[in-house]
Amino acid sequence: MSTSKTFVFRSSDNGTFKVEEAVALESQIIKHMIEDNCVNSIIHLPKVTSNILSKIIEYCKKHVKTPKSEERNSGNAFKTFDADFIKVDHYTLFNLILATKYLKF
Repeated sequence: MSTSKTFVFRSSDNGTFKVEEAVALESQIIKHMIEDNCVNSIIHLPKVTSNILSKIIEYCKKHVKTPKSEERNSGNAFKTFDADFIKVDHYTLFNLILATKYLKF
């Protein structure tokens, strides 16, 4: 049994989230930080709150665990997930957009 490397994301309000490397690598910023050995096990994200970070992690986990070939074959399932994912209030949606831009997803 192999163990996947994990990182801890720390939000602006000090929330912590244990994240597998594959999920962390969805962010181009974090991917470059990892590749350049600029992080230890904790990655501080001072511009993202716990509420928003948890939603982003949820989204990334869903997309990481589903192979690209399966995604193409059952596109409707992803369209439904994505559509439901953004059914949030305007404030939350705005902050999701800002966070994804900041983290380059």
